[in-house]
Amino acid sequence: MLKRHARAACTALAAAGLLLAATGAVATAAPAESADAARPQKSASATLRTADAPPELLTAMQRDLGLTPTQAEARLAHEAEAGATAARLQARLGAAFAGAWLDGADAGTLTVATTRAADTAAIRAAGARAKLVSRSLADLDTAQAALDRAATAGTPVRYVDPRGNTLVVEETRPGAAAGLLAATGTDPALVTVVRTAEAPRPLYDLRGGDAYYMNGSGRCSVGFPITKGTVNGFATAGHCGRAGTITSGFNQVAQGSFQASVFPGNDMAWVAANANWSSTPYVKGSGGANVQVTGSVLQPVGASVCRSGSTTGWHCGTIQQHNTSVTYPEGTISGVTRTTVCAEPGDSGGSYISGSQAQGVTSGGSGNCSSGGTTFFQPLNPILSAYGLTLKVTGTDPGPGPGDPEPGGTWKAGSVYAAGATVTYGGASYRCIQGHQAQTGWEPPVVPALWQRL
Repeated sequence: MLKRHARAACTALAAAGLLLAATGAVATAAPAESADAARPQKSASATLRTADAPPELLTAMQRDLGLTPTQAEARLAHEAEAGATAARLQARLGAAFAGAWLDGADAGTLTVATTRAADTAAIRAAGARAKLVSRSLADLDTAQAALDRAATAGTPVRYVDPRGNTLVVEETRPGAAAGLLAATGTDPALVTVVRTAEAPRPLYDLRGGDAYYMNGSGRCSVGFPITKGTVNGFATAGHCGRAGTITSGFNQVAQGSFQASVFPGNDMAWVAANANWSSTPYVKGSGGANVQVTGSVLQPVGASVCRSGSTTGWHCGTIQQHNTSVTYPEGTISGVTRTTVCAEPGDSGGSYISGSQAQGVTSGGSGNCSSGGTTFFQPLNPILSAYGLTLKVTGTDPGPGPGDPEPGGTWKAGSVYAAGATVTYGGASYRCIQGHQAQTGWEPPVVPALWQRL
């Protein structure tokens, strides 16, 4: 546990993308009405505005991922399109879905795995590579959940590896994984054991990435600025403070207090700021430049992701696994995302971002930014949903134009939708295919990257 009291730093960064969890079979989509068909349909990359990625993010991707400028720009566009394609295929394959991932320097190759041979033609027709495997994502997730309930510090990290179609268990001492499998009755054939010398720990220490102080001593970083009604504030890591913890800003001026916090179990919290502080739609970038946040679409395995930290600055890597479980000395947290981004003490609570899409807040990790490491982030959308928060964003469209009918229905800007959620809009029903917080300009009929008409 990288816990720094007396000025220990935490950081921020976030990005956007795909929620890769089993959703079950869906009904065959009905033909779109002529009115919807006449609407201009945005591509996923246009929806997520990948062409507007800030220069400092592209520069960090080039440095940390070994990319050319052209590859960095192409990668963001490919990731957005692949995320939408994978989400649609996941809904179509239902219980046979076994995961999806990206490969290639520019993320130009999407692979989708299935347990059903009959699905491979549909996967290829969608432009992805098909891989036939023996275990579904849902089966491996079920096995992981059983291990999570009995895990100890001897088996600190557990996750599903879709590439290997296996459940990975990291152990810090010989025999720890075997003991866990025996205690839970888990079939060893499902599991790949990896020895590790490092144990994850929380990275202790209203713009994402700026420092804040808890009770005048410990330091963490703002994750993402938010609003809750008329209140300004920010999302951050739960291990940084408990409800009632008083905060001051990067300038040591009184700032606000923690309103709610969960750790362990999850690693989420939010702070309400006083009237002297206003939320902005920015994350602190390289050299202090502002990086705009325009949404919260979670990206798929293999996608690039960058982190802003008050200790180590801007660093990039890739998403390795979603829905990872980590056992810290304080207890187990579940549902975090594992990444190759480095971090050091003082980088907790800060923002992970992919393109302009917020991903989550720094939870913990191992290693450092000299020799490399592994970090985990708490996805942002569950924080927004749990506490009824609205992410501060820029670049939203004005909504329906003059003469457009009143849409009606259950869809609502500001709501957080998980993959598989259904809404009505303009008399039609839609299913969410990528988790995100809705905003004006992302209405279901005009963003097929996020919504599938039923």
